[in-house]
Amino acid sequence: MAAENVPKSKKQINLFYSLDCKDLAFNVASHCDHIILHNIKWRSFADGFPNIYIENAEELRGKHVAFLASFSSPAHVFEQLSVIYALPRLFVASFTLVLPFFPTGSFERMEEEGDVATAFTLARMLSNIPISRGGPTSLVIYDIHALQERFYFSDEVLPLFETGIPLLKKRLSQLPDADNVVIAFPDDGAWKRFHKQFDNFSVVVCNKVREGDKRIVRIKEGDATGRHVVIVDDLVQSGGTLIECQKVLADHGAAKVSAYVTHGVFPNQSWERFLHKNDADGLENAFAYFWTTDSCPLTVKAIGNKAPFEVLSLAGSIANALQI
Repeated sequence: MAAENVPKSKKQINLFYSLDCKDLAFNVASHCDHIILHNIKWRSFADGFPNIYIENAEELRGKHVAFLASFSSPAHVFEQLSVIYALPRLFVASFTLVLPFFPTGSFERMEEEGDVATAFTLARMLSNIPISRGGPTSLVIYDIHALQERFYFSDEVLPLFETGIPLLKKRLSQLPDADNVVIAFPDDGAWKRFHKQFDNFSVVVCNKVREGDKRIVRIKEGDATGRHVVIVDDLVQSGGTLIECQKVLADHGAAKVSAYVTHGVFPNQSWERFLHKNDADGLENAFAYFWTTDSCPLTVKAIGNKAPFEVLSLAGSIANALQI
């Protein structure tokens, strides 16, 4: 048998995880028998600073280790960084950090002197993860918000940029009206990011134009008439842009409108404005479906099985990335 035809044996991955990511970690492990979950004791001293213990640390020597992180708040970043910096130093064969959502760049626009690039700060912190015996840390991130942020990382880490779009495309293929789906982008930025992944779909592109003090969403190109239009973006915060897009698409004849974002951030429970309701509030059942992934685990717990939300899990994709 030719060497290139010999199947590659899978690595055994010892996976640690933050408390927020427990459900996702168990889901990742369910996709591969070669992933073994490990516990961390997340404790605090009386003054509030972390008192963390990595169980069975000596048994990790010479083994492949990964950590599944969720930087859901600045307070959680420090305690997880403490673990992330410690694991590669335990004489492990390799270290992989999975950070599905890189959070700091979502509102970051350097417009004048004095603006602080917090995304660059976080990238610098992650770039200083100690090198393991196997070399630099592999860093897995999904749909990073600003594409230029991929260049914020130094050569001391190996970023692997993945996307949740294949999960959406699989789900769209299962819809009863799959042959009537059109992909809509809320602005040119989303189009530039994602359009190449939707070559087989008709496309609608929206944009924001300024009218006085207001920014109005309009259709720039494409036809929504009679179609199931799915708005695609990398993340959602308040959801205002998605709602304005839905209204414009409906006004232009869309049969129904759905939405997909990889990262459902939804601060201050802003997801509530998308729930299907019985009262006439102007947004009643405006979205047929709202798909997001489990990159923001606190959001997943909040939205549960509430319509129109459906969670598309990154677990299988993460399990595959850990084998690279």
